[in-house]
Amino acid sequence: MKPLFIAFMILSTINSILSADPLDIGSSSPQITALNDQGETIDLGAALAEGTTLVFFYPKAMTPGCTKQACSLRDAWDELNARNVQVFGVSADKAKTQATFKNKYNLPYMLIADKDGAVSSAFNKGRYSRHAYLFKNGQLVWRDLNASTSSQADDVLAALDKLEK
Repeated sequence: MKPLFIAFMILSTINSILSADPLDIGSSSPQITALNDQGETIDLGAALAEGTTLVFFYPKAMTPGCTKQACSLRDAWDELNARNVQVFGVSADKAKTQATFKNKYNLPYMLIADKDGAVSSAFNKGRYSRHAYLFKNGQLVWRDLNASTSSQADDVLAALDKLEK
């Protein structure tokens, strides 16, 4: 492994340990604006207020685990779309890097550039930790605080199945 990647993973682990308590089930969606992969400001709080929305956090675009996580959701896009699930991916990368990542892997959903850590803070999570959150009409209905990489979509779809019962 490359020394820089090892250092990044160590910092990610420390950051996860030191992060505040994450949002509880039933919490209202954070009210925050953010930059998307096109460098445009979006009202993420408003987007989370209606329908079912997945927000997943990954540490760094273009890294192996983050690519697997993002592509698992890409590969399940048809099913997520059929269930009217809106998807946002968030990392600490710049908007330009997010756009490159999105284009390289044909990701059909919006990516959020959280360079200043404001979105992570609004979710009470470590900036480089891997989490996933499902909101329904502005309320947190499911969370995955140890979000997987290649099976992220399977976990989300299983949660949706349970919520629909």
